[in-house]
Amino acid sequence: MRYIKLICFLLTAAVVIPSLAKKPKDKRNYGVYMAGMSASFTDSLVYFTNIQYLDSASLSNKIMLDSRSQYSLQLKNYLEQKKGGKNRTCFIYFNKKKKKLQKELTKLKQKYQKGENLVLKQVDPDFAFEKAETYE
Repeated sequence: MRYIKLICFLLTAAVVIPSLAKKPKDKRNYGVYMAGMSASFTDSLVYFTNIQYLDSASLSNKIMLDSRSQYSLQLKNYLEQKKGGKNRTCFIYFNKKKKKLQKELTKLKQKYQKGENLVLKQVDPDFAFEKAETYE
């Protein structure tokens, strides 16, 4: 009977102790699916990018994209240089799962299609997000 109690205690300890161990603080999740959207208050064109997988992008605390402002600037600069679009506001949508991001973009496109005076356009496939510089 003593051996059974000892074995039960050791099994319980083997399960509980690793779960209580501290995890590293700077554990980042790399690899994110992202897409961009650009709109302007003075123009009826709304641009959408394709969903792209960027393996160098990281999430902080599993919820926010690091350097997200740099990714929106990449899209804004591309549209200003290639399409001549001025005063564009760019948004970046991201998720770890491609299906969830696709669903979110579909809902967003449906909202914009309800407005009859807006024109939805796809950004050229040659546009690609690049690794953002991180400052620490």
